[in-house]
Amino acid sequence: MDSTKLRNGFVYLLIMVAIGAILWSYRSQTPATEELAISKLAVAVKAGEVNEIVVNNDGRKLTVQYQNGQTALSQKDPNAPLEDVLIAYGVTPEELLSVFIRNEKASDWTNIIAMLSWILPALLFAGIFFFMIRQAQGTNNQAISFGKSRARMFTSDKPKVTFSDVAGLVEAKEELAEVVEFLKEPEKFISLGARIPKGVLLVGSPGTGKTLMAKAVSGEAGVPFFSISGSEFVEMFVGVGASRVRDLFEQAKRHSPCIVFVDEVDAVGRHRGAGLGGSHDEREQTLNQILVEMDGFDTDTNVIIIAATNRPDILDPALLRPGRFDRRVVLDRPDLRGREEIFNVHVRGKPLAADVELHEIARMTPGFVGADIENTINEAAILAARRNRKSIGMSEIREAIERVIAGPQRKSRILSPDEKETVAYHEAGHAVVAHMLPNCDPVTKVTVIPRGMGLGYTLAMPEDDRYLQHKVKFEDELAYALGGRAAEELIFGDVTTGSANDLERVTKLARDMVTRYGMSEKLGPMVYGQKDELVFLGREIGEQRDYSDSVAQEIDSEVRRIVNGAYQKALDVLTQHRDKLESVAGRLMEAETLDAAEFEALMSNGQPPTPPKLLAPPKPVTRLAEAPDLSGPSLELPPSPAPA
Repeated sequence: MDSTKLRNGFVYLLIMVAIGAILWSYRSQTPATEELAISKLAVAVKAGEVNEIVVNNDGRKLTVQYQNGQTALSQKDPNAPLEDVLIAYGVTPEELLSVFIRNEKASDWTNIIAMLSWILPALLFAGIFFFMIRQAQGTNNQAISFGKSRARMFTSDKPKVTFSDVAGLVEAKEELAEVVEFLKEPEKFISLGARIPKGVLLVGSPGTGKTLMAKAVSGEAGVPFFSISGSEFVEMFVGVGASRVRDLFEQAKRHSPCIVFVDEVDAVGRHRGAGLGGSHDEREQTLNQILVEMDGFDTDTNVIIIAATNRPDILDPALLRPGRFDRRVVLDRPDLRGREEIFNVHVRGKPLAADVELHEIARMTPGFVGADIENTINEAAILAARRNRKSIGMSEIREAIERVIAGPQRKSRILSPDEKETVAYHEAGHAVVAHMLPNCDPVTKVTVIPRGMGLGYTLAMPEDDRYLQHKVKFEDELAYALGGRAAEELIFGDVTTGSANDLERVTKLARDMVTRYGMSEKLGPMVYGQKDELVFLGREIGEQRDYSDSVAQEIDSEVRRIVNGAYQKALDVLTQHRDKLESVAGRLMEAETLDAAEFEALMSNGQPPTPPKLLAPPKPVTRLAEAPDLSGPSLELPPSPAPA
C-alpha cells in the first residue's frame, strides 16, 4: 500500500476513535437517575429497600442498587466512611448487615474512560492540525512539481532496443553510429579536437521508425534515455513550459552522458511570430528556453538531443542552425530490400507456412513503411488464428495486405444483378486499360467484392520502386484511372457516380502536371500559384494566385485538354479490345475475383464474348447523381514525386 494512503488512513482512524471516546465519556458521565440525598438513602436502608451500595474510588460518589432493580446516585463526604455516615443518620448496625457495601477498585474501566475523556480530545485536535498541515504541504508540492519535467527515464537495466531491431535504414544507422561511439568513447573525439553534434533531427513520414531509431541509439550506447513528447512541455499556465525545459536539462546533466529524445518536436518548435495575432505565446517562450539550453554557456556536458518530426518545414530556423540540431537524418520509405528486412524482423517468433516468400511479399507492398509492415503481419496472424491455422500462410498475408490498403471485405453488402454487372465492367475497364498501356503497373488482382468504401477495386502494383515519374507515365495513369468510366459509357451508353473518386484524382494530377511539374507545352516549365500556409495551424489555407486571369484560363484549358486526351485514349483502348473487356467482365460476374495469373490468361487467350445486358439505350450524359463510389481506394494514383 502507498505510504501516503497509509498515513492518511491512520489520521482518519485516529480522528474517529477520538470522536467515539468523547461521545462515550459524555455518555458515561450522564446520570441514569436523579441524585439521591444521603438522608433519603438512610431512610431507604432502614426500610430495607437497598440491595447494594458501590462507593466510587474517590470515596465521594455512591451508586445505589435497589431491591427492585432501579439505581440511583448519591454523594457523601470523601473523608468519612459510609457506615459511619449512615449510622449518624439513624441506621442501626443490624440494618447495615442487610446492605452489601463495596468500594470500586482504581483499575476499573471508569478510570480509563476518565483519562481518555481528556486525552483523546487533545489527540483529536492535534490530529486535525497535523492533517491540515500535511494537506497544505501537499498542495504546495503539487504547485512546485507542476513545473517539473515529465520526461520518462529509461536506464540500461530495461529491455534494450538495438540496431538489430531496426531494419531497412542502413544510412540512418551509419549516421547515428557515430553518436553511439561518442557516448561510449568521448576521449577518442575530444583528443582530435572534434565536436560531436549536439542535436540530431530525425525526419521522415509517419511510421518510418523515428522513435524506434532513437531507442536503438540509447540501447547501443547503454546510457540513460529521457523520452518526452513536445506537447508535454506546454500547459495553459504561462512559464510552465520553460520551467519544464530547464528541469529536463538539469536532470540530463546530472545523468550525463545521456540521450534526451523529444518526439514530435514541431509541437513546440514552430516558427516564432507565427502565432494567432503574432503574439509572444507560451510556445515561443518554451522554444526560447530550448534554444538557450541547447547552445548556452554550459557546453561541456555529454548530453545529446534527438528529436523527431515529420514537418521539418515549419521548424524555427534557429533550431536548425549548426550548434543545435547539427545533423538531419532522413528516414525515408524503405525500398524493396529494406521492406524484406523489415518483414524478417517482424516475423521473428511467428510460425510461417512453407509457401511464405518474404521477397515476394516485399514486392507486393511498395510504399509501405515499417508501421504498415508490422500491421500487415499482425493482421495476417489474426486471420490465421480466426481460421484455426497453426501457421501464417501466404493467403493470410495477401489478405492482410489488401486489408491495409483498401480495408476489410464487406461481404454483407449484396449488390443487385444490374449493379454487379456495372461494377464488373467498371473494374474490367480499369484492368484492360492498365494491361494494354505500356507505362501502367501490372494488374495483380481485380474483384467486385466490396471492400472499404468501394464496391470493387483493381489492384495494380509496380514491379520496382520508383522515385521519379515521367510525363508519359502520368498520361497512361490518367487513362487507367478513367478506364472504368470509359467502359461504362462504351458498354451501357451511360455513366454512374462510381467514377467520382477517379475524376477527383485525375483532375488534381492533371492540374499538378500543369502548375507544379511544368509538363504543359503551352504554358512551359513554370510553377503557377504559391501555397499559403499558417505555420501555427500547420495546414494550407489557400493558394496565392501570382498569375493573371488570362493565364488562369489557359491553365484550365490545358487541364481539360490533358484529361480529355486521357479519356479518349481509354475509350480507344477499350473499343479496340472490347472482346477482352467483355471476357474479363463476364468472368468477374461469375468468380467475383481474378488474380494475376487468371487475368493474364484471359488477356492472352480470351473467351467468347458474352452480349451484355444494356441498362438503357445510348444517350448523352447531362447530370451525375450522388451514389456510392465504385472505384474504391485501389484506384488512387501514385503519389506526386518529390523534386529531383
